[in-house]
Amino acid sequence: MAKRSTLFIRIVEAKNLPIKDITGSSDPYCIVRIDNEAIIRTATIWKTLSPFWGEEYNVHLPPSFHTMSLHVMDEDSLSRDDVIGKVSISKEALTAKPQGLDGWLNLTEIDPDEEVQGEIHLQISLLGDGDIPCKLRCRVLEARDLAKKDRNGASDPFVRVRYNGKSHESVVKKSCYPRWNESFEFELDETLADSLLSVEVWDWDLVSKNDFLGKVQFITDVILKLQSAQQEEGWFRLGPDKPKHSQGTLGSLRLQLRLRDETVLLSSHYQPLTELLRQSVGTHLNGNRPDLIMLIDETTTSENRQEVANNLVKLFLGQGLIKEFLDVLFKLELEKTTEPNTIFRSNSLASKSMESFLKVAGMQYLHRLLGPIINRIFEEKKYVELDPNKVELKEAGCTGLHRLHTEADVIQQSSSLLQSYLSELLTAILQSASYCPLLLCQAFQQLYHRVQARFPDPEYRFIAVTSFLCLRFISPAIMSPKLFHLRDKHADARTSRTLLLLAKAVQTIGNLDTLVCCSKEPWMVPLQPTIQQGIAQLKDFIIRLVSCHDSEDLGIQTRMSLQCGTMEKEGFLFLHKTKDKCMPMTSPFKKYYVTLSKDTLSYSRTQHSKKRSFISLPKIRAVEKVEEKCFGSANVMQIISGEDFCQQETLYLDCKSVNELNQWLSALRKACSHNTNTMSSYHPGIYKADRWSCCHQKEKTDPGCDKTRHGVTLQEWYDPLDPDLEAQLIYRHLSSSVKQLFTFSSLLYSNHGSWFLYLISRICFCLTDPKVDGVTRLFEILQDLQDTHAAVEEKERLKNKNVFLELQT
Repeated sequence: MAKRSTLFIRIVEAKNLPIKDITGSSDPYCIVRIDNEAIIRTATIWKTLSPFWGEEYNVHLPPSFHTMSLHVMDEDSLSRDDVIGKVSISKEALTAKPQGLDGWLNLTEIDPDEEVQGEIHLQISLLGDGDIPCKLRCRVLEARDLAKKDRNGASDPFVRVRYNGKSHESVVKKSCYPRWNESFEFELDETLADSLLSVEVWDWDLVSKNDFLGKVQFITDVILKLQSAQQEEGWFRLGPDKPKHSQGTLGSLRLQLRLRDETVLLSSHYQPLTELLRQSVGTHLNGNRPDLIMLIDETTTSENRQEVANNLVKLFLGQGLIKEFLDVLFKLELEKTTEPNTIFRSNSLASKSMESFLKVAGMQYLHRLLGPIINRIFEEKKYVELDPNKVELKEAGCTGLHRLHTEADVIQQSSSLLQSYLSELLTAILQSASYCPLLLCQAFQQLYHRVQARFPDPEYRFIAVTSFLCLRFISPAIMSPKLFHLRDKHADARTSRTLLLLAKAVQTIGNLDTLVCCSKEPWMVPLQPTIQQGIAQLKDFIIRLVSCHDSEDLGIQTRMSLQCGTMEKEGFLFLHKTKDKCMPMTSPFKKYYVTLSKDTLSYSRTQHSKKRSFISLPKIRAVEKVEEKCFGSANVMQIISGEDFCQQETLYLDCKSVNELNQWLSALRKACSHNTNTMSSYHPGIYKADRWSCCHQKEKTDPGCDKTRHGVTLQEWYDPLDPDLEAQLIYRHLSSSVKQLFTFSSLLYSNHGSWFLYLISRICFCLTDPKVDGVTRLFEILQDLQDTHAAVEEKERLKNKNVFLELQT
């Protein structure tokens, strides 16, 4: 059993941002933080006060996280980036709205007294003669992950303990992980039951005002309950001071957020549901109606259809039945289609499932297909425009030393460029038949023959394939290469226009009709010969694609095999390796090509070098960030590996950006998620000058001053399949849908009579058909899973209650 929290984040846009630059505008970008740890940085949108990002992320979080905050910044090339404002949302606020948050949120001023982080380790006890306490002792042991307030990347934290008008202080210099290990005693006054024991942490400054780092408060009445136990010890989260109200307007940010907490049971609990889904697909192969698939199809809504489709696709991929599952949906969709021109154009479960399948199974194929042409367009940055109403001569520049472009010159040059891009892309598509994943070929083959049997006109079978391949896969990836992981950043305005025009041409080819496009947008006429040739090439490609057979050469099948579920990441990084965390050299990092595969992390000086060094993934004990002050970079991570602490080695990797850093952190943490010899604590600093730079401890074998963060990861397209999680999400959808159907039907039947039972039977006929044995079995499975979840929740509740009672005593 495992608890999993996933936060969906969509950063849409902002408006009415304040001016931060002398040009009268700003260059905004966003930083997403989980408990003050930066995990995501959006692209910078230049010279605007109303930026649009449209970026989506799924973040896997530990259930213990507290707050998600989003800081809007203004990028400056020559000085430190300016802070515009922030939006902060607690876990409680996200949990209170399970359907998610969607709307505009006002940016607030960033108050230093609210920007606190970290935890403090305290021991509170009562002293006295016999059973009568007369003194209160507060022992301050240590703190971790305090905010960095000084230019050296650290703080000079001192702790101030207050009670009944008296206070004590103790300071530690240059550390965000201080260890005080001091005790403070106060005379206990039981008459002041409402008085507070306050533990405050501050950053000491010699010249300027001390900076607030956080505080913890205890009411005396609660402390007096410690009499029987005499002592209480633990880590306490530092809280902010009283918030101040923001002055002035800082603009607003449009966000879509949804937090999902799932308790995933053991695989054996989901086996009956998985088997019932397999049987539903199997009955279709035997000529019977797939009742359970039909139930899911009819109970999905526009809000949850994409999510349910993703879950089903991943589950059937793991079961090896994805072809059969898609074939069921193709047949059901075609049975409901009467007009062939609308084949798979709606957002049905079949369309969403096929779209999801292409993204999961075909992403590597897409990268190989589109990567070269996308990179060429980004690198050339040519001005391209065909619409006479949008031509800007100042953007086009000049062709010679003394002659400016005319409008006709710009359109002619743009037409030539687009024809060049389109011809290169069409050639790549035609050649890709040899390396297209076999599973994609087989899915398109099924689709092709299903449509051929339903609508004999040969044109429609091609349209069915191109509606997915071109309109839902290739064209969207061209328009938004960042969303398909083809580029790290969004395109600028000029490159975006080029990509849009190229995507329009691909859409026209996918529709197999040049006349409609040219009648709506006559300025596309210069591309008509290339588009007409592209239609013929695309049909030839489809014929080759759907002609694949299982008996093909095994070598070709291996090249075309599905790659999803394989954890792979690679790229050039700056790397430094030490044994036992010895002191790094002055310039320790060297450029290596790093590759993460299923079982190892390897690195070499060049991409194709035969001489490589390897780290076995099961030997990795921790993957964590390094303090900025250690190497002068905020994007350094450390990989600690070895059999035990005495033999461990540390590999430091310096990444280009916070996004690349968190992508590598996520990939490695997920690859090592089943390791058993992991560390619970680590040092975020380095061992230098006979002490740790983070906590100043002199013992090299000190276990660590900060807790490891194995639970924070980003969801990526290459993540391994998780059948238990997908089964849990499908169970939750089925349970909710069946419950809503019965509630809805019983409510309306009292008013509308038997005709509504007929309607319900049409929506979900298997619920009212006594001959369908699968329905009874489905109800039994759902009830068993519901009972198991209830038992787990009750066990957790009792566990928390016992912990609470122990604290009370």
